[in-house]
Order: sequence, then structure tokens, then C-alpha cells
Amino acid sequence: MYRLVFTQVLSRLDAEAVHHLTIRLLRLLGMFPPLVRLLHRLLAPRAESLRVQAFGVHFASPFGLAAGFDKDAGCAEPLSALGFGYVEVGTITAHAQPGNPRPRLFRLLESRAIINRMGFNNAGAAAAAKRLRRVRHIPAVVGVNIGKTKVVPESEAVRDYVDSARRLAPLADYLVVNVSSPNTPGLRDLQAVDRLRPLLSAVKEAAGRTPLLVKIAPDLADEDVDAVAELAAELGLAGVIATNTTISREGVASTEAGGLSGQPLKARSLEVLRRLRQKAGDRLTLVSVGGVEDVDDVWERLLAGATLVQGYTGLIYEGPFWPSRINRQLARRLRRHGYGSVREIVGRTA
Repeated sequence: MYRLVFTQVLSRLDAEAVHHLTIRLLRLLGMFPPLVRLLHRLLAPRAESLRVQAFGVHFASPFGLAAGFDKDAGCAEPLSALGFGYVEVGTITAHAQPGNPRPRLFRLLESRAIINRMGFNNAGAAAAAKRLRRVRHIPAVVGVNIGKTKVVPESEAVRDYVDSARRLAPLADYLVVNVSSPNTPGLRDLQAVDRLRPLLSAVKEAAGRTPLLVKIAPDLADEDVDAVAELAAELGLAGVIATNTTISREGVASTEAGGLSGQPLKARSLEVLRRLRQKAGDRLTLVSVGGVEDVDDVWERLLAGATLVQGYTGLIYEGPFWPSRINRQLARRLRRHGYGSVREIVGRTA
């Protein structure tokens, strides 16, 4: 039913307008806790076999929502009720900013992909902190993804990230340093190890006991992927999220500027995951994202060494029951193959 509505109606409307409408509807849903609890009862992962623990946090399922959807931490609870094992909000910056000029969000229907050049549009860390302090009516694991404010010069980037970390880390189940979006000028330069080391060290200190991860781009050279893995392990980070959107346009017909997500990113994302697993082993928790569309993709990422898997573009193309469906299918597949827990398959083909 959703695919018909998407094809005949939603795909003909402005992508960002549809996104904002969806966020408003989710926030409205969040104002009625009994409805959120009902949805959670119907759709949330229940199978014991799906439960996984990573960096001291308990997840009802390894499958979660990637950052970029709930940029202002306004609807993490209703999103969790749809069946995601966890929701990563953001990217949030220390200061509020409008993002890049519109249009800045584009669907590539033939490629089942999205291009965005949103530019970290959000209301800032203080506003997000207020929302994260709200009482949760259902169990929900919420990660917080932070980035650099655009107007802050690169020389002050560390302080900018630290400001966000101090506000948000105490309210997050885990914290993510995003240095890999292609839509903030100069941001990806921070992935160079000599610049990344002082940034991650300072944010880790500010985050305190909150687990800290770093999110990297798929466009890094293999040797740079190796270097980031070694640095993350050396600094005692909780893990690495691989990968963000790509600036590559291989296999797609669009030349729009911005980050490409969805099906065309699948192969490189999996390649980076395998390289990280080979380099870091089990010293880091690996979170795989990029081109995850169905249970086959989730299964493959787990086998390749990811403890957690994220999706985003698939939600746009598959609709609100997508996470619940993947959880049911994953639990069935575990039973069919004789596994009692998803933990048993992590890294089996690494």
C-alpha cells in the first residue's frame, strides 16, 4: 500500500516538503503517549534473539535509524515505536543554523537513492538538549550525532564540537562525531589523522562516560580508513560508523551537488566495513550504514563484522513498517539457520 502511495503521490511532491510533513506528523504522534505505547507494543522488536549489547548499551535489535532523518531530536520516541532498535538523531551543531539554500533534497527514483545538500540545518544543541530531557514513555536507545557549525572557522572546530558534546553527551546513549558530511565546507578535511586526533581526544574528554564513535566517509582512501581505525582504537573510542553519504556519482544519472545515499552506496559501504573489521578486529564496535535496503543487507553487514546496522533511505522508499518487517525477517532467519542470538553471526565471514 505504501509503495503505491509513494509512487503515485509522494514521489511527485517536493522531497523536503514531504520530509517536514512527516516530521510534524511524528511529533504530533509523540504528543499522545498512549498511541506511542500502542505502536511500540505492535511494532517494536520482541525476539530475544535480536538483542545485542554494544559499548555497554543494550539494544532490542541491531537495526536502527541513521542520523539525518530526525535532525532536531524531535521525534526519536515515535520512530523507536515503529520498530527501530535505536534512533540516531542529528546532525546537531553547537549553534542553530538554517542549512544550505533550497532545493537541497532530491530523489533518484530509478536508483533508489537520495542526494542531499542540507548543510546541517538544525535548531542547535541547546534546543536539542531540551527535547532530549523529555520523559520517555517507551524504552528507546537514542544516539546523538554532532557536527561543526558552518560559520565557525576550522581553527575553532574543536571548541565547537566540545560545546555540543558537553550539552548533549549526558543526554545520549552514545555520541557520534560527524566529520564526513560533504555539505559543510572543510568538514571532511578533519578526517585527516593529524587533525582528527586532537578533535576526538577533546570530545572524548567532554563526553565523559558516554560512548563516543566517529562517522567516516566512503570516499576515504583505503589507507586513510586504516589510519582512522588505528586512531579510534588507540584513543579508546567505542566504535566507528561507516559510512556517510558519498560525493561519487558512479552509477547514477544525476550531477546534483551533495551527498548520495541509498542503493548506489551499498558496495563501497560494505567494502569499508570489511576493511575496518580486518584492521580493527573486535577492538571497535562497527556500525554499518549505506545502501541497506532489506534483511539480506542487514544479514550481510552482520556477517561482515558489524555489530549494529543503520538505514535511512530505505525508510523513504519502503515506508513506516520497514523496520518492523526487517526485524521479523531477521529473527526468522536466525531461527532457520539455528542461531539463538544475532551475536553469534557477527563477523562470521570477516
